[in-house]
Amino acid sequence: MKSFQDKGSDRRLSSLPVSPPTRSWSHILGEARTRILLWYSLILGLVFLAGIPAFRYLLFQRVDQRVHRDMAEEVATLRSLITSSDRFLNHLEDQNPEALEHLQEYIKTTHRNAVPPRSSADLEQFFRQYLRYSIPDDSTFLITFVNGEFFKSSPRGRPKPLQKESNLMRQWAKQIQPTQGEREFADPEVGKLLYTVEPIQINGRTRGVFVVAHATEGERAEIIEASIVIIQVSLSLFCTALVLAWFAAGRVLAPLRTITTTAQLISETDLSQRLPARGQGELAELAATFNTMMDRLEIAFGCQREFVNDAGHELRTPITIIRGHLELMGDDPEEQRETLMLVVSELERMSRLVDDMILLAKAERTDFLHLATVDATELTEELFTKARALAEREWQLDETAQGKVVVDRERITEAIMNLAQNATQHTRGEDTIAIGSTIAKGKVRFWVRDIGEGIPLPEQKRIFERFARASNSRRRSEGAGLGLSIVRAIAEAHGGQVLLRSKLGSGSMFTIVLPLDPPQETVTHDAYPHR
Repeated sequence: MKSFQDKGSDRRLSSLPVSPPTRSWSHILGEARTRILLWYSLILGLVFLAGIPAFRYLLFQRVDQRVHRDMAEEVATLRSLITSSDRFLNHLEDQNPEALEHLQEYIKTTHRNAVPPRSSADLEQFFRQYLRYSIPDDSTFLITFVNGEFFKSSPRGRPKPLQKESNLMRQWAKQIQPTQGEREFADPEVGKLLYTVEPIQINGRTRGVFVVAHATEGERAEIIEASIVIIQVSLSLFCTALVLAWFAAGRVLAPLRTITTTAQLISETDLSQRLPARGQGELAELAATFNTMMDRLEIAFGCQREFVNDAGHELRTPITIIRGHLELMGDDPEEQRETLMLVVSELERMSRLVDDMILLAKAERTDFLHLATVDATELTEELFTKARALAEREWQLDETAQGKVVVDRERITEAIMNLAQNATQHTRGEDTIAIGSTIAKGKVRFWVRDIGEGIPLPEQKRIFERFARASNSRRRSEGAGLGLSIVRAIAEAHGGQVLLRSKLGSGSMFTIVLPLDPPQETVTHDAYPHR
């Protein structure tokens, strides 16, 4: 067990200001500012990681859709020229107005003399004339087959996968049903190949095949290049955003660092540090709440320090008396008996003081009260009966309240007995002490009045403090000065207050004012003891 000197040393050490901890990497990584930045980086990183592939995918889809649409228009134009059917033109006008417009412009400018083929020779002539005037887009190939053999293409130069000996070309040459599809090739000139195959029938037999193929490697290369540029720009913006977020987070969290610094400066002997509460928002509210908490702590520490000092002073007197008499006690039996009686008396006074101190400490707890619904008239008459036994005075019952009240019966009895005991200490035998109660305006009032010596006006607030006595009361009372503090604690625990009206030479009147509604949610209708 530590000695009192060791405990004092520990207390002095604990009261020293705490120096700020050394900033290490682990400390920096644990800061709220760093965690916010890491989360911000993670969210942005996930957005970029998911967004850029999605952007590329959408662009690839757009390219494929455009190519398929262009190939469908090319095939529709060819089919229209071959059939030369008004019925088909009407259908094309309903289903594909763009293809119809393309067809009419094409016939007007290049194929005024085009004649629908009726034989393989006519088909060859038709393909020759069609490819002569058709100029496909870049990476687009118009390929024709007659009687299962390659005939001509536009442009003539084709990549290796589209050479006439390739498997794909042989497959197209034998196609008898319209189809479209795509193939992937390792050839860097082709990459992904989209195609549409249209068989040409003459007299019910397939005499030729028309293929529109498009290599998307060029568009894909452009998309990849654009994606790289987007990634580079995004990385630059990402780094810039992180730097700005770092400074922004530092500015937003500056009040938190101020709170930390202020808290580190707080010690047992200095609770005066406060935070500047500026502006609006959560941090300003936090600063205001912190300041309010520090106000309460400063008051509580002050009261605690004062209470301990006063308690030590009050306990020192009986201890000194007991020690002095025991040290001077001789062998005379009568002297020993008197000393023993004095020691017992002082110990009883110390016991009452300790009990009062414990009671005041319990007043801060939620289980201090045990509320019950009681009859106000019965309670007042009981209080009057108990008070009359305290001393010989002219006791008087002023008035009794009519109705039910929700109170802690034992605590109210204790408070009224303290007031009555206090009244007996400031009155003489022939003086009147009155007790009464009334209910009005949602409140119940219990009072004790006397016609004693009264209390000076400057002391009427101070006497409710712990260990306080009126200047004219010490000669009449041997108490510790906790009685009125206990009365106030009981009243405030009920959600009420204690009022004092006093005048020197005319006496005093103490009134406990309590609300009729209980301060706690749970109320029992049968009183029960505290212990």
